[in-house]
Amino acid sequence: MVILVLGLVLFLGVHSVRIVADGWRTQMRARLGEGAWKGLYSVVSIVGLGLVVWGYGLARQEPVVLWNPPVAMRHMASLFTLVAFVLLLAAYVPRNVFKARLHHPMVLAVKTWALGHLISNGNLADVALFGGFLLWAVLDFRAARQRDRAQGTSYPSGTLAGTGITVVLGGVAWAAFAFWGHALLIGISPLGR
Repeated sequence: MVILVLGLVLFLGVHSVRIVADGWRTQMRARLGEGAWKGLYSVVSIVGLGLVVWGYGLARQEPVVLWNPPVAMRHMASLFTLVAFVLLLAAYVPRNVFKARLHHPMVLAVKTWALGHLISNGNLADVALFGGFLLWAVLDFRAARQRDRAQGTSYPSGTLAGTGITVVLGGVAWAAFAFWGHALLIGISPLGR
């Protein structure tokens, strides 16, 4: 569990710099240079993510059960994850209604994914992992919206084509991950295949 928490501190910590110390981040980027800042950021992120994966795997070997969620929560997690995949794709597909209205769909994808997994898993490691990501996503979304208001940021309106592409690609990506990728990478088949 210690390795998981250390990984979360590193990974979410580096991703929280803009939330808690945006001015310091700007100063460091100027002092180090854009390339060096991104390199350092990437190294800390990769180390943190590696520790999260390793620590979560270790914690799953000796689970500390806090509660046993009803089976229906697994179905809810699948639905939440479908929404998360659509929101994730919305961050990259131009001129879709999700980005036009929500402004930060990738952060909302993390929030939706984390909430879905938090309600469907009752082990201590799950609460640490998914709860940590959920808390980070809530704080990051709030900070990003505040920056948008302060800077007067506007987003282009969505189109039917952009929105349709987003939904189709998100659905296909979700299906591929739900039916094959999750079992391959995580070792758990969420849809029982």
